Amino acid sequence: MDLGIKGKRALVCASSKGLGLGCAEKLAEAGVDLVMNARSEGPLREAADRIASETGVSVTPVAADITSEEGRADVLAAAGDLDILVNNAGGPPPGMWSDWDRSDFIAALDANMLTPIALMKALLPGMMEKGWGRVVNITSQSVKSPIAVLGLSNSARAGLTGYVAGTSRQVAPHGVTINNLLPGIHATDRADALDKGVSQQQNISLEDARTQRETTIPARRYGTRQEFGAACAFLCSQHAGFIVGQNLLLDGGAVNATL
Repeated sequence: MDLGIKGKRALVCASSKGLGLGCAEKLAEAGVDLVMNARSEGPLREAADRIASETGVSVTPVAADITSEEGRADVLAAAGDLDILVNNAGGPPPGMWSDWDRSDFIAALDANMLTPIALMKALLPGMMEKGWGRVVNITSQSVKSPIAVLGLSNSARAGLTGYVAGTSRQVAPHGVTINNLLPGIHATDRADALDKGVSQQQNISLEDARTQRETTIPARRYGTRQEFGAACAFLCSQHAGFIVGQNLLLDGGAVNATL
């Protein structure tokens, strides 16, 4: 399917690996020029060079901490005029409710709620002026079904979801859509870290921890970055202009809900 976005320009945050990389790859395959961001310059430049070589699109890597004010300023200055924004940042660490204090919640809010809001505030006016724009926020299945040990993520991402619910309806008349992708477990470093925690806690092998988690997923496997990226690219396409303020689960059926 031709997504109709060839020649558009996108910023994909935290895109040197994992789900962000999957989104960058699929947007590039659709002919979208990229601004890729991550903290570590080496892996970021390697991913950017590979995507540019494979797809022929323009790829600008910007190594910066997108969760800091200075990092966002650097990224936005390098990005210039954008049509598409994919918000993404690593999730806060797992733990128990009794482990977290105010500083932990502030850090989670900064990374997973306030950073995407700041980027939207910076970029939405330009999209609205052009009469076209796409924003996709990578959140979590925990927005639909809270995960006890990910209370920091539950809280911050739920706050972002509420913000998007109202804001998306305000910008939709200008041809701009905002939607959220809610990943379940995908084969990424984040999944490896969670499985390692289970392995250590239960004194089982990493392979057994992963198998144990896979049995809780109706699809009986982890998702891939490629299929996640394809969903992101579709939401950014010309065909998704009537999808506004939605939360799309990509979890292999793990969340057991009617709606």
